[in-house]
Amino acid sequence: LASTPVSSNKSMIGHTLSAAGAIEAVLSFLMIANGVLLPTINYADPDPDIPLDVVPNTARRQNIRTVLSNSFGFGGQNAALVLSAAD
Repeated sequence: LASTPVSSNKSMIGHTLSAAGAIEAVLSFLMIANGVLLPTINYADPDPDIPLDVVPNTARRQNIRTVLSNSFGFGGQNAALVLSAAD
């Protein structure tokens, strides 16, 4: 996990309720297409016991082949979407 980048767009746009999954899918596609990892803004105090590569506060340029987007909704409605770049 330490080498897998993690980011959250919810930190920038809040909870978009029923549009959240669609927005996540579009942003995931755009990250792959543009080679930019979106930042998790206001991320200030990482837990040293959890070795995640959180993308803090500013976007990061990187070749992105695959994105896993998790959406967790009210009442236990959850979804996961995997998008990959075309070969």
